[in-house]
Amino acid sequence: MKHEASQADLAFRKEVESCDFNVAGFNHEAHLRLAYIYLLENPIDEAVERMRATISGLLEEMNIDIHEKYHATLTRAWLLAVHHFMQTSGASRSAQEFLQLNPGLLDTEVMMTHYSSGRLFSDQARKSFLEPDLDPIPLYSTRSQRGISR
Repeated sequence: MKHEASQADLAFRKEVESCDFNVAGFNHEAHLRLAYIYLLENPIDEAVERMRATISGLLEEMNIDIHEKYHATLTRAWLLAVHHFMQTSGASRSAQEFLQLNPGLLDTEVMMTHYSSGRLFSDQARKSFLEPDLDPIPLYSTRSQRGISR
């Protein structure tokens, strides 16, 4: 059993990466969808870099300074959360199916169970990844992440 991306997911990735996308519609669910796609194709560190580059492009398109908006800790933490659920849930044929199987990911407040607000909303957390100070995010072997299998 493995996770897959649908043709709609691949088209979504292309639209977002080329900024041919309604940037205002790049909400939490869209972030998770892109994280899922990137984790199908890349190890965690590369997925984080691709996400950072894509978000940077979107921010540039909106004339927003990346240092003002981008949050390194939240980006990596959400990718780790998506990765965790990819490892522990059944196979899915699309990001939409994956999110339906794992609705807890749609709760934007879930990171507050891992981080204190002082740590998560610090300038340091915005600039570089900080480990959780309340409850660790589960980690799994990164040996085989392309086509993550169960």
